[in-house]
Amino acid sequence: MKRLCLIHANCQGEPLAELLAGHEAFGGEFEIRHVVNYARQPILPDDLARCGLFLHQRLETEWGELASQALVSRLPAGCPSLCLPNLFFLDYWPFWSSNAAFAYSDFFLDELLSRGLSDREIMHLYLHTDPARYYDLEAIMEKSRRREADKERHWDIKLSHVVRDRFRDTLLFHTVNHPGRELCLAVADGVLERLGMAPLSAAVREAFPDPFGEFTMPIHPRIAARLGLAFLPEKPLFPVYGRDMGIEEYVGCYLACKRLKETDFIGFLRLWAALGGQKAPAGDGRPGP
Repeated sequence: MKRLCLIHANCQGEPLAELLAGHEAFGGEFEIRHVVNYARQPILPDDLARCGLFLHQRLETEWGELASQALVSRLPAGCPSLCLPNLFFLDYWPFWSSNAAFAYSDFFLDELLSRGLSDREIMHLYLHTDPARYYDLEAIMEKSRRREADKERHWDIKLSHVVRDRFRDTLLFHTVNHPGRELCLAVADGVLERLGMAPLSAAVREAFPDPFGEFTMPIHPRIAARLGLAFLPEKPLFPVYGRDMGIEEYVGCYLACKRLKETDFIGFLRLWAALGGQKAPAGDGRPGP
């Protein structure tokens, strides 16, 4: 009978489970179960009691019985546990803000909308003026970097050096918390290394698709220039739920969704992509300057 490996993690646990299942030794030894932590999915007492390996992203004490310390204390004697990276990267998207009511919120766009400006005015100010006039970009990025460094102190797989060395040369994240293929592979290899197992085979690596490649949040051109992102062409297109979209079209969708007072921006983007972008997003109807 296989031992149970519990992966207590956010959406980043899904590609990890897939990669570990494809590893001959790991997949032969463990039954793998991903429990989504942010959704507060319960971990059954019987599963904890027979757990043979606990892989988890750190949750603090305010999570109660789902906090990492509480769960680790209930593991069987001798059951190994590893703290996984909880990857987050703000540098590509410094205007992102956490808003459970509206996915991919952008505080720069929201501020411009709050001024009562037309879509043309917002487009001009957002895309064609230097955002450093309005925000201390380095301070925003540095604050996020310090927070991630503090989180990494608890991780058993360290990846900040990979992000630091590679983020200008290749797209490492699709959104602030959706890592690309390269980082997903690195997490899996890190787990295997800590367990004394061989790394993923070439066949598993080649067959592994980019798990979050359906949507890449478009990167502001001024931010791309500021960071020196060598992987982006002059006018990049980004995959948005089946449609390749430039930054202007994406901003138009954002403004249209806000003007319509819709909150399901992901649904809005999916519908827009399905329609092939043939119908212009509904804006405020007012001419620009």
